[in-house]
Amino acid sequence: MERGSPESFTRMGTLGIEEEFYVVDERGRPTSGTDELVYEHDPPEILEGRLDHELFKFVIETQTPLIEDPGDARESLLSVREALTDHAEAHGYRIAAAGLHPLAKWRELEHAEKPRYRSQLDRIQYPQHRNTTAGLHVHVGVDDADKAVWIANELRWYVPVMLALSANSPYWNGFDTGLQSARAKIFEGLPNTGMPTAFEDYAAFDRFERRMLETDSIKDRGELWYDVRPHTAHGTVELRTPDGQADPDVVLAFVEYARALVEALAEEYEDGTPGRDHRRELLDENKWRAIRHGQDAALIDRDLEGTVDLGELVDRECERLGIDGIREVYDRESGAERQRRLREEEGTDALCESLLLETH
Repeated sequence: MERGSPESFTRMGTLGIEEEFYVVDERGRPTSGTDELVYEHDPPEILEGRLDHELFKFVIETQTPLIEDPGDARESLLSVREALTDHAEAHGYRIAAAGLHPLAKWRELEHAEKPRYRSQLDRIQYPQHRNTTAGLHVHVGVDDADKAVWIANELRWYVPVMLALSANSPYWNGFDTGLQSARAKIFEGLPNTGMPTAFEDYAAFDRFERRMLETDSIKDRGELWYDVRPHTAHGTVELRTPDGQADPDVVLAFVEYARALVEALAEEYEDGTPGRDHRRELLDENKWRAIRHGQDAALIDRDLEGTVDLGELVDRECERLGIDGIREVYDRESGAERQRRLREEEGTDALCESLLLETH
């Protein structure tokens, strides 16, 4: 029973970026290529130990090496993406990114053979059988375990902000869901997902993690699939909410925002600022608004007294934190609306082409 440790939390501000992608054919349609890419051929050096498939054979995950200097995030992300696309193209595949692939029909796609996923399919059944989701996970290093838990508690209010900005999955199983991020709602069908409750300190989180393992509620700590969590092995706070993105600039905007948030909250913790008493139900309401309305969402404000439009909130956050990436994301056409426009105006081929991974 592998466990994390408070001793893992040693450094502030390091970064790690995990991206889940789709393996597609030359026309951008989903295909089962990950056995060949992961098991049958050695990947490029930068992907060694950082490339794996997910639940379905057409879903693949990469991880950047540890990023010590945030100024290196772009180069690290692009190097991994370029290596993956080259590796895929060498074996007749292409790589696409979105929260859900609009043409993926889970009943027609193969699940991975990996024992971990077979066990999950057996235990969870229907919600996992249909789980064709792909997301972006951002890790930010924190130098103290109790601080990491406090930061994760506070980050819960920001989860819907990131989700609304990242919404990039209007289609599921071939139809328009009417949502901006159907991925988030489908993923919530799994156990141990969504908005977590607050934890008093690291000891409380550790007791919870241990109890879930000892009662066979989960098979490993990685099955705590909440939108934000302290990662007890990496010594990070991990934000898991954004939809997958083809454009690296969008990914890097969320990386910038995540790091700025963690750094600002760390200062609040060190200054003795009391944590916010946010009921999970109100945070869930904000998440629903992000799922349904994306960039048009009005969210319940952090003081829980009124609502604020996403655009106003983005301006406020950029000024407060000294960042600009999420403003640029907000000012452009959202991923969900772009998918709908392309499918209506130019057809399915153009939609699939728009999801192919960008490496520059």
